[in-house]
Amino acid sequence: MNPLFLGVDGGGTGCRARVETADGRVLGQGLAGPATLRLGAEGAWAAVTTAAQAAIAEAGLTGAQVASLVAGIALAGIGRKGARAALEALPHPYAAAAFTSDGHAACLGAHSGRDGAIVIAGTGSIGLGQVGERALRVGGYGFPVSDEGSGADLGLRAMQLALRAQDGRHAGSALLTEVMARFHADPFEVVAWMDRATASDYATLAPLVLRHADQGDAAARSIVQGAAEQIDTLVRALLAQGAPRVALLGGLSSAIEPWLSPDVRRTLRPAEGDAVTGAIIHARREAGLE
Repeated sequence: MNPLFLGVDGGGTGCRARVETADGRVLGQGLAGPATLRLGAEGAWAAVTTAAQAAIAEAGLTGAQVASLVAGIALAGIGRKGARAALEALPHPYAAAAFTSDGHAACLGAHSGRDGAIVIAGTGSIGLGQVGERALRVGGYGFPVSDEGSGADLGLRAMQLALRAQDGRHAGSALLTEVMARFHADPFEVVAWMDRATASDYATLAPLVLRHADQGDAAARSIVQGAAEQIDTLVRALLAQGAPRVALLGGLSSAIEPWLSPDVRRTLRPAEGDAVTGAIIHARREAGLE
């Protein structure tokens, strides 16, 4: 029987699973809700199971085929204390299950398992890479102390300038007026919102900032250019640490790439695969098949 592989990518917004043959032919796919280990091992595993079962059902696998699957499971938050041990203690129906982080899987998938690095620009930001046995990491320590150049960071900068414009410390602009209009031009409504706002809440302002930047708004352009400079720094740091290639990933990547420095844009390489692909590569390696 030719080996079959199950790849799973579980993050804070959702979980994707795919069943593939040894030559990369997709047999089935499945989706589920968030699978970050912030939910706890059992909560994350429930989402993994839902997505995997949907992929297995679409593939039409028999019980014997499921039992022969080699699974690679990439999850956000696996570095949390005790998370990996808790996952490995859970029963599963597969021949083998190899766990890794969603970032490591994304890097493996982006470069088809070769040495390389990624910069993820989404709600947060981080640079990750692998050069031989050496793992690279730049930034990504959490908003607001880190995650520079991310969607959350764009939102924070917009909020800061909007408040300054509101009380006369900064020139007004269409962007800043629209930001404050969401709070009825009342700084203390901003304060009340801030007390409970998450990184995701700040990131909801990022599309607004990008739209106004494209329309020439001076404040928006300044914010986006500052974010692009931070992404430039992440890319350059990974290259300086020996990464032979860097791919830019994440929900903000296509919008921020035109703002990057020309030298940085020239170094970027398109991703060859996704984090599910990377999870399968990890599984193949753990099983001694690569």
